Amino acid sequence: MNDLKPIPRKILKFGGTSLANADRMRQVAEIVRAAASDHAVTVVVSAMGGVTNHLVEATRAAADRDDSWREALIGLRARHLEVAEGLAEGPEYEALESGIVQSLGDLEDLLHGIFLLRECSPRTRDSVLSFGERLSAPLVAACLRGAGLDARAVDARGLLVTDDAFGRATLQSDASHRAIREYHARTEPGEVPVVTGFIAATLRGETTTLGRGGSDFTASIFGEALDAQVIELWTDVSGVMSADPRLVEDAFPLPRISYDELMELSHFGARVVHPPSVHPARRRGIPLAIRNTLDPTAPGTLIQSDSVDNPYPVRGISSIHRVDLLRLEGDGMVGVPGIAMRLFGCLARAGVSIILISQASSEHSICWAISPDDTAAAQKAVEGEFELELGLGRVDPLIIDRGQSVIAVVGEGMRERPGLASRLFGGLARAGINVRAVAQGSSELNISLVIAGDDEVRALRAIHSTFFAPTARRVRLVLLGTGKVGSELLEQTRSLIPKLLSERDIDLRWVAIANSRRLLTGAQGINLDQWQD
Repeated sequence: MNDLKPIPRKILKFGGTSLANADRMRQVAEIVRAAASDHAVTVVVSAMGGVTNHLVEATRAAADRDDSWREALIGLRARHLEVAEGLAEGPEYEALESGIVQSLGDLEDLLHGIFLLRECSPRTRDSVLSFGERLSAPLVAACLRGAGLDARAVDARGLLVTDDAFGRATLQSDASHRAIREYHARTEPGEVPVVTGFIAATLRGETTTLGRGGSDFTASIFGEALDAQVIELWTDVSGVMSADPRLVEDAFPLPRISYDELMELSHFGARVVHPPSVHPARRRGIPLAIRNTLDPTAPGTLIQSDSVDNPYPVRGISSIHRVDLLRLEGDGMVGVPGIAMRLFGCLARAGVSIILISQASSEHSICWAISPDDTAAAQKAVEGEFELELGLGRVDPLIIDRGQSVIAVVGEGMRERPGLASRLFGGLARAGINVRAVAQGSSELNISLVIAGDDEVRALRAIHSTFFAPTARRVRLVLLGTGKVGSELLEQTRSLIPKLLSERDIDLRWVAIANSRRLLTGAQGINLDQWQD
């Protein structure tokens, strides 16, 4: 009887930016090799950065009888062969070259068929889009073998079973889990499977895709099936941020958040992890780790079931840019049962997805936020459903406020925390921002606000400052003139900046440097080692 405990397993998923070229793949190999030193490892890969978009464009061009699909195919061939040349030589390169040529030959046949028929069915589109991952997995496996690992490319279509809802197939979990476990039971100790993300197949062997974020979902499914210790999602950011760093300069990576907090932030625009990817890991209680391939020493964000101690009541702030706010009101709505059912029923039948709902206790009005793309359909549906009431004056004409934004403030620490709403609305008031609508669930995990779209950035910064204000006093400097005096000033502040922060709690940053010909800016602060370059 073997009393040895099984080696804990990690699932490592790498996105397209992590696989953009041969150098990036070698960085991936170092990350995998480090993980494999004390864990069994399964790697899940996306297509190389930008490849899926090129496949989408090639499919569209072929269906439109546009010969540019042939140029796209030539570009894909050149790019993948260039990476193969950078990773392998001799028989290894010859095998990669042969596989790439054969795969692109099959892709050419598919695109040519689309070109001749002038149409592309969802089934055919899935087959075309599958080639990105089918081309990247052998390249990554070869790179790992070059780093001394026993790596094998694995086509997930032989393991993941779905229905035939092409474009966004639904996984058949039991059959998929069984196939994954049986495959891994046959692998040798130390073998590293490199699995194609995003793609699967029906029981009849037809290629399907798993929808947006499909590679993350693949990694999560493998983690659930193999009871992994952790699922690491490697991308080009250092974790889930407290806010969008492109809009809020003081945003920082969150060290830990819960599954619930991630789901809320993801719904409102924080697209680091796609929500469907969370469910398999959550069912098994497996932590998700968001890591940065370009900065592998950064701790990233750990996502787990239990809420952890956090000095801030708010975990993160997210937003949806540009929504329309629709409002139905009228005296004839007060105390009439079924109004909300009719309203949201007609919107559902029109295929309109609702982002936020708010209703006054007087029942005189209901407002809801939706994507501007759905506004015309929503207006038509509501006017049709309430045609009689509109004619009798019991309901007023639908009011549409365009160009709004939704901001969500999320955190498990908000529960039963007196005064939090006061701080939130006080911060917005001090910034001169008007709130159009508010929604908060009884879980107190999320407070959502609708504001004018032009106020979105100011609102995000005001809220972030309210809840995550740094203790250091901020000083931002602009230098006009980089001659002898200006250059000497920059040189003197190089050593002064860290000293002021540590000894005086003053956060000093140069944010703009200009001479008579050029201007250099950096909202996060300019690196004084490189400003001349």
